[in-house]
Amino acid sequence: MEITLDKKNSTEGLIKIKLTEGDYQPSVEEKVKDYARKANIKGFRQGKVPTGVIKKMFGKSILVEEINHLLSHKLSDYIKENNLKILGEPLPNQDKASTIDWEVQKNFEFEYLIGLVDEFSYDLSSKVKVLSYPIEVDVKTIDETVADLKKRFGKVEYPEVSEAGDNLFGPLRIKEGDFAREQAFVAVEKVEKKEQKKFTGVKKGEEVEFDIDKTFGDINEKAQLLGLSVDEAKNAKGAYILKVETISRTEPAEVNVELFDRVFGKDVVKTEAEFIEKIKETIGENYKRESDHFLEHNIEDYFVNNTSMNLPDDFLKAWLKTSSQGQVTDDVLAQEFDAYKRGLKWDLVKNRIADDNKITVEADEVRAKAKDMIISQFGGPAIAEQLGDKLDAIADNYLQNENGNNFMKLYNQLRSEKLLKFIREQITVTEKKVTVDEFKKIVEEHKH
Repeated sequence: MEITLDKKNSTEGLIKIKLTEGDYQPSVEEKVKDYARKANIKGFRQGKVPTGVIKKMFGKSILVEEINHLLSHKLSDYIKENNLKILGEPLPNQDKASTIDWEVQKNFEFEYLIGLVDEFSYDLSSKVKVLSYPIEVDVKTIDETVADLKKRFGKVEYPEVSEAGDNLFGPLRIKEGDFAREQAFVAVEKVEKKEQKKFTGVKKGEEVEFDIDKTFGDINEKAQLLGLSVDEAKNAKGAYILKVETISRTEPAEVNVELFDRVFGKDVVKTEAEFIEKIKETIGENYKRESDHFLEHNIEDYFVNNTSMNLPDDFLKAWLKTSSQGQVTDDVLAQEFDAYKRGLKWDLVKNRIADDNKITVEADEVRAKAKDMIISQFGGPAIAEQLGDKLDAIADNYLQNENGNNFMKLYNQLRSEKLLKFIREQITVTEKKVTVDEFKKIVEEHKH
């Protein structure tokens, strides 16, 4: 057997494997004997089928099977032994393989195209500067949250005539056309201010005609009303008619102990001041997660944009099409290949940083993460005390489920957390405090 690598350039190579009869024949003969022992063929006693008959009936398929088995192992071993950093999987030269005459040939030559990771360097130092946007919880956000909680936990009534702030329910149809929806609803407060008067003073059973674009400036509200995706809703135009069958009105809850208990649990907060402080704390935690997530995105941006790396585009496209079983087409590649390359580049940088700095995750850490997750989902520290020693068994059972995918999911999550924490400690992160609205605007403008 002869295996060679012909590097076409720094990112692509061709592995050639030459086989002689002596490389595969012993295993083929053994498989023929195995078939002879197990075959159940009319006219022969089981276990007494001559090998000549087996070769005549199954010889070609056995030969192909054994050679493919041999190639798979030898190719994998060669890549490992030579420490080749490949992308995707080796692609066999199908044109060359199609010329093989399995009936006659004794010697074979196979070719596999491989994509290689080119050498690259990255900067992980204080010279790397990335902006973070901690979100300040302002009075406006707190007031809006309190108003939302009062409404969410308020008393719902069903009046006969609508007012501002009500919700109107009923069938919806387009005035000219065939669109119709059996049940839709309009939240009057979500309607453009100039158009809200159309939806107030309406009695049950009456119809409201409105221009959908004038009525809804927010495409998401328009999509929600029509029950369509945002992209589909963009094309919806003209006059629509809502027949009002039900009107709902929420009388806001009073800010008192009953509301405190319903929102945060019994006796967690007892005064309005504590209630406001708890809301501020909860919002702050949620916004910190959003801010941290956006910081991670900015870190990714920096390394993707500032790390020079060559990738084998042609190989990757061919591999994606081959391995997707027809799901990835040229049209799909035209739309999504740049995003795929970006993700691949970031993964390569992260893996190199993790390898260079020996950032690893142990099985005990994954188990501890699983236990924390279970405790969090089922009632906090109190449940841990109730479960006692059973918690370990529950965690192990969870990690083993889904063919080990649960273990890998938590493993990758922990590895990512460790890696990003390490990166943040090495680079310079500059903070710029912003309001919620400012943060939303920054995120929206930053979208790729």
